[in-house]
Amino acid sequence: MRYQKGRREETRQHIIDVAARRFREDGVAAAGIAGLMADAGLTNGAFYTHFESKEDLVRQVLHETLERRRSRLEGAIGEGQPPEIWLRRYLSPQHRDAPGAGCVASALTAEIARHPQETREVFCGGYEKLVGLIAANLPTGTSAERRAKASALYGLMIGTLQLARAAGTGPESDEILDNGVKAGLAFISSAPELC
Repeated sequence: MRYQKGRREETRQHIIDVAARRFREDGVAAAGIAGLMADAGLTNGAFYTHFESKEDLVRQVLHETLERRRSRLEGAIGEGQPPEIWLRRYLSPQHRDAPGAGCVASALTAEIARHPQETREVFCGGYEKLVGLIAANLPTGTSAERRAKASALYGLMIGTLQLARAAGTGPESDEILDNGVKAGLAFISSAPELC
């Protein structure tokens, strides 16, 4: 099948977007190629026009979703939003309740740990960019201290969101999110030597 100019990239991007949502909602292992392509409104055969394998698709999804997260955070920081604002946005009931549109790290970290090295490297590359951006915008400490604090803070955010999702959508889950925000804020304002 021949694609019109630009149509091939548009279709490829559509598959990535559909897969990103499904992977975050159901997990990579539970989302088969046939189901992904059906959700995209395409045939299974069209998949291999765009991707070498499902693992290739996973890498593309990780790269794009982590880059989008970094870009949104960079935009928020550029608008002058302090860490408290983006911390509260990340650890919000809205983010908890919409994993298909949320952070790929909170949805897939445990699963990605079992993927091939090349896939884990894509994930780690995106993670490192996010941590670097967070570190550059923390208020105190040397560069190394801010980087260490940013890494631990992002880990706290991911873990808190995962735990809140596991608890459901009731008051206990809301409390987990609230406690994560409080811990994150205390962590951000703590002296570097305490990290």
